[in-house]
Amino acid sequence: MNVTVAGGGNIGTLLAAHAADKGHRVTVFSSRPESFSDTLSVISPEGKTVVSGKIAGASNDPAGAFSGAELVLVTLPAFAMESLSEKIEPFANEKMFICLVPGTGGGECAFRRCAEKGAVIFGIQRVPAIARLIEYGRSVCGSGYRGRLTGASLDPSRTEECCALVGGIMDMPCDPLPNYLNITMTPSNPILHTCRLYSMFRDYGEGVTYPRVPLFYEDWDDFTSRLIFRCDSELLATCKGLGMELSGVRPLQEHYESPTPEAMTRKISSIPAFKGLTTPMLSKDGGFIPDLGSRYFTADFPYGLSILVQLSELAGTEAPTMRTVLGWYESLTGQKNGFSFADYGITDLDGLRRYYLEVRG
Repeated sequence: MNVTVAGGGNIGTLLAAHAADKGHRVTVFSSRPESFSDTLSVISPEGKTVVSGKIAGASNDPAGAFSGAELVLVTLPAFAMESLSEKIEPFANEKMFICLVPGTGGGECAFRRCAEKGAVIFGIQRVPAIARLIEYGRSVCGSGYRGRLTGASLDPSRTEECCALVGGIMDMPCDPLPNYLNITMTPSNPILHTCRLYSMFRDYGEGVTYPRVPLFYEDWDDFTSRLIFRCDSELLATCKGLGMELSGVRPLQEHYESPTPEAMTRKISSIPAFKGLTTPMLSKDGGFIPDLGSRYFTADFPYGLSILVQLSELAGTEAPTMRTVLGWYESLTGQKNGFSFADYGITDLDGLRRYYLEVRG
């Protein structure tokens, strides 16, 4: 296939290398095409080559990247989806598949015009592995590969076909989910990252600095885990209130196999693939402050947690913990703009059900 990977960062490089290794004709859409080698490699933490593939090239020109593309793998942050959709739309057609990796963040709505032109929009719940760039445009360290993926198409009738595509590239099974809302409601970063940031910086304000930069996962605490347990309960109540098939929405305590907050703290702080990841912070006045420009802030709150809160409103359920964490972010940054279902004409439960359950085409 003609495969275009939108984004040349961590996950984009990993996906591009795997797709090229499978013999697909791969183009990377990047703001820095001149930095790309003709060969991309995934290296294990032990220094061994996992996969290596020759790509057709890299481009920052939408026509060069998306004209004739049969599969587009989107790895850009959620706040960039609308802009990317506008770049892809002129080339979208019924032969194009657009896969969001991961599929949270409202991208299924951002690409609505591409879908209207016949493109198949789908996503996977979580990234297939942990990826960290070694050298931009050349290599990435890949670890923590999943045993299976889960995915769904915005058109439920195309889900199995889509899962076969992405599963084939990654050499791992991709199980179909009942509908795309199962992906939208995945509580991964929208709850995991936001609760952690709230836990660490809930006392932050003008003039406050911190003496050190903590490790994001290895310094995990029980306060954060208790927050997540409460958010899990609110998420499950929302699922029930929506009255749709949402069996693919797994609470974080189930995902991490942690029956208690203390067990979750032990689990998350000891995951090998998470080791060494620092908290997004900036140096200031001899100390450190949170980096409000990090994707952990700019994506996971307005295009993550906000979506879950909006869904609770549509379901008519309470979500006090999620509202508290989201309200803290909005008060801290003064930012309330982000993803809104209303922008896409989804203003009630019936409209939500139609959007996620109707067979298109």
